[in-house]
Amino acid sequence: MTTKPYEGHVPAGASAAGPYALDIGPERAGWSHSGLRVLELAPGAAHSLDTGDSEWIVLPLTGGCTVHTQGESFELQGRESVFGGVTDFAYLPRDAHAQIASGAGGRFALAGAKCERKLPARYGPAPEVPVELRGAGDCSRQVNNFAAAGVFACDRLIAVEVLTPGGNWSSYPPHKHDEDLPGVESELEEIYYFEVEDGGVGYHRVSPSRPGGTDLLAEVRTGDTVLIPDGWHGPSIAPPGRDMYYLNVMAGPGRTREWLISDHPEHGWIRDTWPALGVDPRLPLYGAEASAR
Repeated sequence: MTTKPYEGHVPAGASAAGPYALDIGPERAGWSHSGLRVLELAPGAAHSLDTGDSEWIVLPLTGGCTVHTQGESFELQGRESVFGGVTDFAYLPRDAHAQIASGAGGRFALAGAKCERKLPARYGPAPEVPVELRGAGDCSRQVNNFAAAGVFACDRLIAVEVLTPGGNWSSYPPHKHDEDLPGVESELEEIYYFEVEDGGVGYHRVSPSRPGGTDLLAEVRTGDTVLIPDGWHGPSIAPPGRDMYYLNVMAGPGRTREWLISDHPEHGWIRDTWPALGVDPRLPLYGAEASAR
């Protein structure tokens, strides 16, 4: 039986499987590399994972856990929520077995990518995560670059967290990375996993960059996911009074692991306005050094 790939917007619960509240691999997404799971563990519970042909990062969304793999144990302190602070994390190599256990229980993102090289298992301390303030004015947002290219070594996987204050636009100007243009743009499949503070609702837009390309306007709530195989993506719009979080997971076929984007030609001018506006004073939501760009 052939399983039809998910459409671009995957509502919370639509991809649940076993202990996973979200389980989207490359096959279900209809592409070749990027995957994301959200593991829910009850207090005292544990989960075993065979990494197969993919590398994975275990990233606490709520709660902490212990990760055992390759003869090592990593104690992840985690956090109360994605709106409460930067978290530590663990990297799992391909072709490995791992166990994730949580005394108090919690929810844990497993960001993954099919890869070729087997890198060592490692711990990522929260204090070493670069936190960037990007944009300005009502386009200000906070980016936790825990597994950005050039920050933390992976074979294919690129992953970051973005926090958008209520009423602001992020992923703006709309941009794309669906072509291999050396030095200009990298080809990357991307997953957006959303949480909205206190149960609010946000919006996310993807518009076609080619005839027949992805065309989506999604109303997103906590637990929703948007899949972006191609297209101009953005803005992501946070509702007034409710901050919005999303986890970006990216990977692609390029030999070089890099995040190179092209701005939409009708909207790129917005960057020129940022130096005069300054960063939204509500940021950082938690520890960061301002560096608008």
